[in-house]
Amino acid sequence: MIKSGMNDPTMNADAHKPVVYIISAPSGSGKSTLVNELLKKVSDLEFSISYTTRAPRGSEVDGRQYFFISRPEFEQMIREDAFLEHAEVFGNYYGTARRFLDDAARHGRDLLLDIDVQGAAQIQSKLPDATSIFILPPDRKTLEERLRKRSEDREEVIQRRLDTATREIENYQRYNYILVNDQLEDSIRLLRAIVRGERLLRAGRELSTEEATLVANADLCRLANVRTRLQPILESFRTPVSSRT
Repeated sequence: MIKSGMNDPTMNADAHKPVVYIISAPSGSGKSTLVNELLKKVSDLEFSISYTTRAPRGSEVDGRQYFFISRPEFEQMIREDAFLEHAEVFGNYYGTARRFLDDAARHGRDLLLDIDVQGAAQIQSKLPDATSIFILPPDRKTLEERLRKRSEDREEVIQRRLDTATREIENYQRYNYILVNDQLEDSIRLLRAIVRGERLLRAGRELSTEEATLVANADLCRLANVRTRLQPILESFRTPVSSRT
């Protein structure tokens, strides 16, 4: 379990109902980097480590990036209703165990879920007050370049991920916040503002000047406020141009 260190003054120590944050993004959008930085900078966040039936990659360790289990084990957990959400992606199961929400409530913390659009839709139907954040690349070309730079996948896998990204991005309207990950430091600052801003809004108290500024920064990423900026990004996925020469 990943936990951050110092106490956050925006976190109500007496609260027992966790704020659930859903973060989704196409593969290669930089979501993992942003999540890792968020956990360093915002306290009282429990991070839900997903279960998967796929094999570990590279230096991945069981219980850190994922819980790696067999397909029969995963299907047994489905029968036991042990998942808040689960989906099959590229032939492998992925799922979020229900116990993480119970643990967050017991520890007086909020819960951060790193899940795809299928899982997000399931969580939103079960927990309609969850805060959902969709991370976008600045355009399709940038996403393709990032996927190739990772050097983890074969060409056909890269193309499949790009096709999947095009479909996933069409779900952006289901999310409360849209964060375009162009400049990393700006993206980290805005993601932190969203998480802390939601805590402040739910606390229902008068905000200090500093807190009001933080909420205003988060509002910059609200769906209603980013629609104009999103249009060229969406268009780049509808009319893709390969980055290869």
